[in-house]
Amino acid sequence: MPKKETESLAQIDLLSGLKPAELKKIEKSASFKRYGDHEQIIDRNSDSSDVFFIVEGNIRVINYSLSGREITFDDLTDGDYFGELAAIDGRPRSASVMALTDSLVVSLPKDRFLDLLETHPSVAMKVIRRLTEIVRAATDRIMDLSTMAANNRIHADLLRLAKDHMKGENEAEISPIPMHSDIASRASTTRETVARVLSDLARNGVVERQKKTLLVMDVGQLSDMVEEVRGE
Repeated sequence: MPKKETESLAQIDLLSGLKPAELKKIEKSASFKRYGDHEQIIDRNSDSSDVFFIVEGNIRVINYSLSGREITFDDLTDGDYFGELAAIDGRPRSASVMALTDSLVVSLPKDRFLDLLETHPSVAMKVIRRLTEIVRAATDRIMDLSTMAANNRIHADLLRLAKDHMKGENEAEISPIPMHSDIASRASTTRETVARVLSDLARNGVVERQKKTLLVMDVGQLSDMVEEVRGE
């Protein structure tokens, strides 16, 4: 267990506006636990209802198709939280969650989390905004899956990554280089398709694979490719 649990909780975005005394109260009900690389934290359809806060590490929210293909919903990191859906509606977990790296996670029982929402409107509003983001992201993903071919979905995923790693006005350095399997999981396609699309983009001068970085040399062109298909 970390030496300064309250300071750890203060780093969580959802709890960042609370006073030290309020964080102390939450700490008394919380449990700190370390998870190893690719260790499962939540199993889909389980009846657990704790809410989890990431003190350090990288976490992935996933599901699996009937054929066993991994489908990535979201990647989370320090300061994020997950598990709030089951705590709010009391239904089984909607997705599985695993640690991508060695991670330190804090769990808070459902009743304590709901009490936190009732007694701190600012925290409740942050949760509402987060749920709104989830709905919007899900809507965009449904549209992409319904209207875009696999290569276009890969372009869209690369564009999202590029916007998070901009270097200058029209270049991006995505580091570490995204694994083909991770892109395939998010775009709901195969690693072979990802490899082919990346090769095509490299031949057209849109991306360049370096030692530890995927350089997107023309973010504007990549954006135009996505927008043309989306009709934006």
